[in-house]
Amino acid sequence: MIRLSVRCFRYTFAALAAFVLLVAPLDAQNDAPSLYKAKCSACHGPDGKASTPMAKTLGAHDFASPDVQNQTDEQLIAIVTNGKNKMPAYKDKLTDDQIKGLVAYIRELGKKK
Repeated sequence: MIRLSVRCFRYTFAALAAFVLLVAPLDAQNDAPSLYKAKCSACHGPDGKASTPMAKTLGAHDFASPDVQNQTDEQLIAIVTNGKNKMPAYKDKLTDDQIKGLVAYIRELGKKK
């Protein structure tokens, strides 16, 4: 009986370790540049300049524009969280920390000329 418990513990531990190793890379992929590429670049362009045909069709904002850069972080967080005009809301898709990371990344993109 004890051998069975030890064997069960070993298999459970091995399965848990494998799960952690498989999930850890997913967390690393949730950094702001990766999230931006996955969620934002299709509309705002890879550089945030909104110079793509899709951006022009949707009226997406250039992150370097004064309209964007003059907004507070709280305002940008609210826009990403709740959506605005044609932009979808991400409140049910991203965590608060991910949204804050995206806003910081948007600020960095806006500084690049």
